[in-house]
Amino acid sequence: MNRPPALSLCLLRLTLLTTVLAGGCVRATAPSDDLSTAVYVGSDSCQECHAEIHARWQDTLMAKVLQNPREQPDVILGDFTVDDPLVTFTPDDVVFTYGSKWKQRYYTRIGDDYFIFPAQWDVQNRQWRRYGPRRGGEWWTEHYPEDQMQRPTGPLCDGCHSVNYDIAAKAPTEWNVGCEKCHGPGSVHNVEQTADSIVNPARLDPVRADDICIQCHSQGQPREKPNRVDGVYYDWPVGYEPGDRLSEFWELERPDLGEETGTHWPEGSAHKNRMQGNDYVQSQMYVKGVTCYGCHDVHGTEHDGDLIAPGNEVCLECHGPQLQPGPRGSIAYHTQHEVDGEGSLCVACHMPSIARTVGDVTVRSHTFKFISPALTDRYDIPNPCTTCHDDQTTAWAIEALETWPQVSPWRVAR
Repeated sequence: MNRPPALSLCLLRLTLLTTVLAGGCVRATAPSDDLSTAVYVGSDSCQECHAEIHARWQDTLMAKVLQNPREQPDVILGDFTVDDPLVTFTPDDVVFTYGSKWKQRYYTRIGDDYFIFPAQWDVQNRQWRRYGPRRGGEWWTEHYPEDQMQRPTGPLCDGCHSVNYDIAAKAPTEWNVGCEKCHGPGSVHNVEQTADSIVNPARLDPVRADDICIQCHSQGQPREKPNRVDGVYYDWPVGYEPGDRLSEFWELERPDLGEETGTHWPEGSAHKNRMQGNDYVQSQMYVKGVTCYGCHDVHGTEHDGDLIAPGNEVCLECHGPQLQPGPRGSIAYHTQHEVDGEGSLCVACHMPSIARTVGDVTVRSHTFKFISPALTDRYDIPNPCTTCHDDQTTAWAIEALETWPQVSPWRVAR
C-alpha cells in the first residue's frame, strides 16, 4: 500500500517511540558506568570521524554563542559610533561577544572572572538597551549586588555557554555549545568508537533526551537548597551531565496561574526567552514522547531555528488529514486563510511570538496551545489573531472564530 511520505515518516517515528517505551534497542536509561572514566576532550576531537556534522555545527548559533573580537573583529554588531549614555565601554574592552540573532551582550574580564557590561545591542531594532536583571526579576538577584559589574558570569551564565564549566577553576573545557554538551565526555568514544561509548540523545528515553536541551533552554533553580555551592548561587544545573535526569539537579520555574510573574503569563505560557523547556513540558507533544530533535537538528540546517524542514513541512510530517492528530481537511480549510499566506503557517497560531527577549522583540511559544482572544481579555496575554490583525479587536476575533468550521465554541471560550 502506498502511503503519503509524511504518513510513512510519522509511522517510522511512532515505531521508534514504541521501541523506546518497550525498552528495546533504544536506550531507556543513562549510559553504563563503563563511561565513568571518560573525560571531556573538546569538539575538535570529533572532527576526524564526524567531519560533515562538525562542519555544519560550526555554522550554528550554538557554536557561536561567545565569540572573540580579537580573533574576529567583525563579530561586534553594536554601533559604538553613536553617543549613548548606556555605553560606557569601547570595543577594546570586550573580550567576548554574546549572541548575534536577537541581541548582543559584551563580556569583559576582571581578575579571574568575566562580567557583562550593562548595555546590550538590540540587533533587530539597531539600538542600545539597558542590560541587567532588576531585583526581583530573577530569583538570584537578591543574592547579588544591583551593580551589573559585580555579577560574575561563571555562576550566572557560563554553565550554559560552554562545555564542562569547572566552577573551581572558573574555566570550561570549551567555550560555546560543543559536541560534548549534548553527548557527554568523549575520551572513551574517541578510542573505542562504538555506539555504547558515548551518549546519543536518540538512544535515550524521551525525558532524558529532552533534558539535554532543557538544561539550558529553561528558567529554573538548582534543586539542591539553598541553591549555592561554596556560598555561591548558580543559575544553571551544576553537576548535570547528558544522560542524567535533569529533575535531580534542576527545578523549573512554575507559573502562578492568574498572575503575571517575571517568567510567565497568567495563563501559564512563558513570556521571556530561554523558557522553551518550561513551555514544552506542558505540551501534548512532550506527553506523547516527541523530542526536541524531532523538529530541530542542532548540528545545523539551512532552515531558521535549525528546523529539520521548512515552513509547515516539519509539522505536516505528523499532522495531516490522514493522521490521527489531524487537522481535518486542507490547510486552507483548517486555517481559513490563503494557503500560501502567513495565516496558514502552523506556527502563526500554535507557536505565537509572545516570549520577550529584548525590547519589543519576541520569540515563539513552545506549548503549542492556541491562545484564544478571550484570554487576552482575561489576562492581557497576546493572542495570534489580533497580534496579526492589529487593527481589530478581540471581540471581532472571537466572532470570526465562531464562524470557522470545526472550531469549538468551548475552545474559543467566549
